[in-house]
Amino acid sequence: MAYRPQTTSKFNRIKKKLPASLQKAIDQQVLLICQHHETGEMKTGDLAGVRVHKFGHMGQLYLLAYEADEQAEVIYIYAVGGRENFYRDLKTYLKS
Repeated sequence: MAYRPQTTSKFNRIKKKLPASLQKAIDQQVLLICQHHETGEMKTGDLAGVRVHKFGHMGQLYLLAYEADEQAEVIYIYAVGGRENFYRDLKTYLKS
């Protein structure tokens, strides 16, 4: 069963600044996650409960952070970006 995505304002701001081809690739990855919400790697520690899905686009690795709410059947999409400072920024965002 497909879950429905719900994006955060941080995710929307980041995505809007990216090239159109990358935006389309992100949309495809979000659809994949909605169909198979256990695709990403489960994180521990400060990021417990958050999953990170890794995907490539034009030779570059991107990470997409999300959390699945199985009762509401919603995928909360938190952030997307390259590896550099991704986890640090994600921790900061989730604490606020």
